[in-house]
Amino acid sequence: MSSWLRRKDINTVTVHEAGRQLVPTLGWPHLIALGIGAIVGTGIYTLIGVGANLAGPAVLISFLAAGIVCACAALAYAEMATMMPAAGSAYTYSYTVLGETIAWVVGWSLILEYSLVVSTVAVGWSGYAVGFLKGLGVDLPLALSAGPHAGGLLNLPAVLITFAVAGLLMAGTRESATLNAILVVVKIIALGIFVAIALPHFDASHMQPFMPYGFAKSVGADGVEHGVMAAAAIIFFAFYGFDAISTAAEETKNPERDLAIGIIGAMVGCTLIYVLVALAAVGAMSYTVFGHSAEPLAMILRQLGAPGAARVIGAAAVIALPTVLLAFLYGQSRIFFVMSRDGLLPRGLSRVSARTGTPIATTAFTAVLVAALAGVARLDEIAALANAGTLAAFTAVAACMLVLRRREPDRPRSFRTPLAWFVGPLAIAGCLYLFFSLPSRTQLYFALWNAVGLVAYVAYGRRNAVLGKSSPPA
Repeated sequence: MSSWLRRKDINTVTVHEAGRQLVPTLGWPHLIALGIGAIVGTGIYTLIGVGANLAGPAVLISFLAAGIVCACAALAYAEMATMMPAAGSAYTYSYTVLGETIAWVVGWSLILEYSLVVSTVAVGWSGYAVGFLKGLGVDLPLALSAGPHAGGLLNLPAVLITFAVAGLLMAGTRESATLNAILVVVKIIALGIFVAIALPHFDASHMQPFMPYGFAKSVGADGVEHGVMAAAAIIFFAFYGFDAISTAAEETKNPERDLAIGIIGAMVGCTLIYVLVALAAVGAMSYTVFGHSAEPLAMILRQLGAPGAARVIGAAAVIALPTVLLAFLYGQSRIFFVMSRDGLLPRGLSRVSARTGTPIATTAFTAVLVAALAGVARLDEIAALANAGTLAAFTAVAACMLVLRRREPDRPRSFRTPLAWFVGPLAIAGCLYLFFSLPSRTQLYFALWNAVGLVAYVAYGRRNAVLGKSSPPA
């Protein structure tokens, strides 16, 4: 049994063999931009419509509930990331604290999360890109601009943007992070324009009835699961980009200070942005009008008689939504990289390019995987399944923080989560509640995904793990 729960040594978790080390090039401004770039994206540009359709105006409470859970998880991440500044995020923390089998489940869940997030964002970006091009007189055929569920054959824009961002990541981490920071500024300016135009049109009648589907998840007459918490479980997707920051730990120049600044700074900034944008959207127009739109913010501005501003929003989404792709594709490639370096996945994926200092093989492999999903996937279904993987990772990180507080209370912590024995259990309980608020089909798919993962672990990962070999690589 001990071999199933073998753990990495926390004192050597940052020591790696030659040729499989990532190069530290990032500072805290890059990390904050990476976090905001990941968090402020599809969740507010597109999933605000999905959430409003599930909860009505009470989607504001859905954002608040998801934000509280994420804030607690973010504090746990900040403590763990500064203690173990190595790539791998929740997977690495679980391997060090909870053991290899649990780490595999967490890593397998992170693969699900990041892959599906990138696919979801690529589909959302495609919706804005097609709408923006149509406004310029370029009408893409349905067969090449939508997946089979929408009457098309292949969502080609979603596939192309995935490979474009992957190419940027292969060029170098610092270079892609700098461009990301620039695009984040563009995105925030665009959202500021939306709030400035929509908020003066606030109409209290649009807020009634405020909670038409109730608080808890329930199945409506249309067979769809509605309610405030059903929406929160979906738009939870809108908040959790901060975990992409923790995957950059190994590439951060001063991780003990900069990781906490990046994680907490990104969460505070994004919460303020979300509250303002959601309030302006729900107040300016009835959720029944924009709830089914693929580009709800641009649609609201057009209905308010501001087509020029709608084009700006559409252009900003086309230009800046790839920052979300960049952050999560970056995180996914690092998860693959670390699991490969540990031997749980083929070791050939963990080679680092001597020229760019990036894991080119894992980035290319990730791009092929998520592009295939983005070409045919549905936005609402894959967003929910991505949330399931994230909730599992968040639960594991909060548990790791509590276990280490008990196991090694005197270990130095450059960042200590305040009220840890309140914040940690609240994060775990909130994640579990959100998980059981997900659609029942999503929960089933998540269980099947992890069942397949455990088979893969037994068949390959456990036998090839570096930690289980008598003479691990020097």
